[in-house]
Amino acid sequence: MKLADLTASARRVRLVLTDCDGVLTDGGVYYSERGEEMKRFNIRDGMGVERLRHHGIATGIVTGEVSPSVRTRAAKLRIEELHLGIKDKPACLREIMARTGLAADEIAFIGDDTNDLEILGMVGFSACPGDATSFARAAAHFHCQTAGGHGCFRELAEFIIAAQSGE
Repeated sequence: MKLADLTASARRVRLVLTDCDGVLTDGGVYYSERGEEMKRFNIRDGMGVERLRHHGIATGIVTGEVSPSVRTRAAKLRIEELHLGIKDKPACLREIMARTGLAADEIAFIGDDTNDLEILGMVGFSACPGDATSFARAAAHFHCQTAGGHGCFRELAEFIIAAQSGE
C-alpha cells in the first residue's frame, strides 16, 4: 500500500487492537522452577498506549493466551478492551464493532502470525512487527521496522498519531 493510502487509512482509526505474544512481547515465555509464566513487555509500547489515549484513540488486546501477566499489564495501562483466551479473533472483532458502533475502517490491528491473518484482513488498517511471519507480512498494510517486544506497537502508534495530526 502506498504511503498516501496508509496515511489516509490511519486518519480514520479510532481503536487500535493488538495481539500480545510476538507484538507486545518478544514471543518468549519464561518459566521458573515453580512453573510460573513471565513475559517481558517494552515500556515504550506502554507510552504508545498513553499517547494514543491522549489523542482520543482507544486501545485493546486480543490474544489467544490467558495470562495473569497480560491482565496485569493491561490494568497498568488502563486498557479497557482486554480479550484473553480468544481462539476466534474475527468473532471477537465483530463483537467489539457491534458493542462500540465502530466500523472496520475505524479499527487498526497489529499481529504477527497465522492466527492473526483473518483479523488482519478485516480491519481498515493492519500492521505487523518487523519480525512477523511471512504470512502476517503478506496480510498487513503497514510493516513496522521494529520487532515484536521491542517497540513495534509504539512505532504503529506514532504513525497513526502523525497521520491524524497532519505531521
